[in-house]
Amino acid sequence: MQMNTRNRTYNWEDPALLASQANQLNGLEFLEKMIKAELPFPPLLHTLDFKVSAIHPGRAEFTFQPQEFHFNPLGSVHGGVITAVLDSAMGCTLHSVLPLGTGYTTIDIKVNFLKSINIKTGLMKATGAIINQGNRTALLEARLIDGNGKLYAFATSTCMILKSE
Repeated sequence: MQMNTRNRTYNWEDPALLASQANQLNGLEFLEKMIKAELPFPPLLHTLDFKVSAIHPGRAEFTFQPQEFHFNPLGSVHGGVITAVLDSAMGCTLHSVLPLGTGYTTIDIKVNFLKSINIKTGLMKATGAIINQGNRTALLEARLIDGNGKLYAFATSTCMILKSE
């Protein structure tokens, strides 16, 4: 059996700069500075080739074009890639409403995979929304759809809100 090797090269900025700014801005300002290229995106976005398509208070959208480097051994997009884009949408959705000095961490995440995704599926969009936000936790959801609005995956997540002392 002959192997047909592919290569992929990409670049990213030092994530320490991004981390150093996280507690200097409120969540929406922090995310907007990344969109305006005043701060670098986290390396994960470059690694998985995700794009931020929109950030608004209480909503974040990410897109990705399924590629071979997203594939599992069966030739479809790996569930971890799908989970990562949904988690990114939910996390940034919450971050977009957090005040200065407040962060978050994921407590749990549940993903329902509804349809297989491959290169023919086309551009995918993950949109996050807040279901409920309290003082200490937030419940979030995200949906992954194709260009025709067909649902491929759905996720919910509980996040702990971390206020600096």
